[in-house]
Amino acid sequence: MKILMILTSHDTLGDTGRKTGFWLEELAAPYYIFKDAGAEITLASPKGGQPPLDPKSNEPDSQTDDTRRFEADGEAQAALASTVKLADVSATDFDTVFYPGGHGPLWDLAEDATSIDLIETTLAAGKPVALVCHAPGVLRHVKTADGRPLVEGKTVTGFANSEEDAVGLTDVVPFLVEDELTAKGGVYSRGPDWGSYVVQDGLLITGQNPGSSAAAARALLDALAA
Repeated sequence: MKILMILTSHDTLGDTGRKTGFWLEELAAPYYIFKDAGAEITLASPKGGQPPLDPKSNEPDSQTDDTRRFEADGEAQAALASTVKLADVSATDFDTVFYPGGHGPLWDLAEDATSIDLIETTLAAGKPVALVCHAPGVLRHVKTADGRPLVEGKTVTGFANSEEDAVGLTDVVPFLVEDELTAKGGVYSRGPDWGSYVVQDGLLITGQNPGSSAAAARALLDALAA
């Protein structure tokens, strides 16, 4: 079982002067669910090398057993420091793709032609794709084989407007995940703010927020086993 995990390379939170990137829990929790299931994991990012970590995701209040395990894991840290450049990745080499979130993907992966093509190719090959928190926003330009928005008519979730408002970034992000999924025809659903909430529609699996990352990873493994 070969799993590709795609991280952002974007490190700037709009014009605020603050840093952003990927959210650590959304990488760490799925990483160990996959690893403990015996998967071979490849980490990739648009620029390759060390992707930027959202510093808030490693503050004490955001740490979990999985994030602490990841931080102390030399093998995981080495893989993170040397992510493969996304343009050098072939969808045919993997059984599935998982996108951790963080705010960074809204700026780079959402507009990245290579990422868009990889998602389209993976789904067309009958392989599942999972995205969590802000990462469902990278589906905004993904199309079906007949040129329609991928999420049109599909049940999806992602970081809720109320959650974005709670972190004070509604007017900073380039778009709101909930609004964008809805605008593209997605049937957006959600659970309580910050609670674990995952939906699956065919091969597409989406999770609402950081607390949904483990459940999204387990849903992806179930989809692979189906």
